[in-house]
Amino acid sequence: MPEQLATSPYDALLLLSFGGPEGPDDVVPFLENVTRGRGIPKERLKEVGKHYFLFGGVSPINGQNRALLEVLRKDFAEHGVDLPVYWGNRNWAPYLTDTLREMVTDGRRRIAVLATSAYASYSGCRQYRENLADALATLADDGLAVPRVDKLRHYFNHPGFVRPMVDGVLASLADLPEDVRAGAHLAFTTHSIPDAAADTSGPVEAHGEGGAYVAQHLDVARLIADAVREETGVEHPWRLVYQSRSGAPHIPWLEPDICDHLETLHGDGVPAVVMAPIGFVSDHMEVLYDLDTEAAAKAAELGLPVRRSATVGADPRFAGAIRDLLLERAATERGRAVERCSLGALGPSHDLCPVDCCPARSPRPAAAGADSPYA
Repeated sequence: MPEQLATSPYDALLLLSFGGPEGPDDVVPFLENVTRGRGIPKERLKEVGKHYFLFGGVSPINGQNRALLEVLRKDFAEHGVDLPVYWGNRNWAPYLTDTLREMVTDGRRRIAVLATSAYASYSGCRQYRENLADALATLADDGLAVPRVDKLRHYFNHPGFVRPMVDGVLASLADLPEDVRAGAHLAFTTHSIPDAAADTSGPVEAHGEGGAYVAQHLDVARLIADAVREETGVEHPWRLVYQSRSGAPHIPWLEPDICDHLETLHGDGVPAVVMAPIGFVSDHMEVLYDLDTEAAAKAAELGLPVRRSATVGADPRFAGAIRDLLLERAATERGRAVERCSLGALGPSHDLCPVDCCPARSPRPAAAGADSPYA
């Protein structure tokens, strides 16, 4: 294999995702997995699950991961990258522990991990690493070989992630009525998280107001807005806003909420809005319900024309970005100097999460970091 296509020392790639229900009977058990240890009554979970029931109890995320797997395997084959790709979820089948057990049985001992979360935060990075550590501990308890797992770096500013979102915004603008298009506002959305979690996201040196989580999203939003201006000749006003808040009312979370933002824009006389869900890799439930259903209904109530731009999903350019991240990390592990691809002001993210990066609410072991119990 040519040096630039070498995947050594890795013998497999694991696509690690959140998971979602695939039928009405799955919804409450899935939510029990997501909220395990929080003591939330089943009746409350049924209420929370109403979003899923509106869509037949099926989250689109598993289907979207299957599509991404297909495109990724096709990309690997077309580019001569000889590496098997597996898929495991944190909260639903195929479960992470089961997938790692399968990988070990297949003889895999050094695994690169791609999480379907592009940004730094506890829930978007360290929690995945904690789940990896839990799964590895289970393998050890079962007497199985414990593989080494390396999580690939954050890819929020990789061209293969950013460019499809630029094209999505351009397509949404083109779909607006011509008389409101030039004055359209760009609302870049991501999942709201508690202020405290945002402030401590990323390495210690990035901690502060909003931490790495907000800084990374702002960098991507600015990249997209600048690209739109360059390609259309129109300077569209924009703002980073939030959605999908789920915490207790007394705990401060990142704001403004997208629906509140739409009301403000309407009051200011903005003629149209493009909602761009830059914080989400694919069109899963938070996108389908919170934007396509709830925010769209708010816009209709206001008489405000809106369009929702596409997420990256299974775009072949995203598959190419994953290949690039894999080969980059493999070369680094072999001691090679590599050029790390990134856009914007922040540069490429770290390979190894440092100590106190996106700290947990309570200390738990986390794999694939400087404080990992599994070297």
